[in-house]
Amino acid sequence: MQQLIFDIALPAERYLAWYQGRAGRVWLRSRDGRSISLPAHHLRRFLRHDGVYGSFVMRFTDDGKLHDLQRL
Repeated sequence: MQQLIFDIALPAERYLAWYQGRAGRVWLRSRDGRSISLPAHHLRRFLRHDGVYGSFVMRFTDDGKLHDLQRL
């Protein structure tokens, strides 16, 4: 199973765009330099009052489908 590690600092005001229907995806860069386009709803369980912050590992199948997303 493939994986990517990335760091995110997404203030609550920016995440609010997803709730308002103005954004559907979050664009990130993994630690190894690859670009990630992640549907914003996958970050919802990590959202706190100040936003989404931290380091995460994203595991995905060989055909590119998200398997799981965990905070490190």
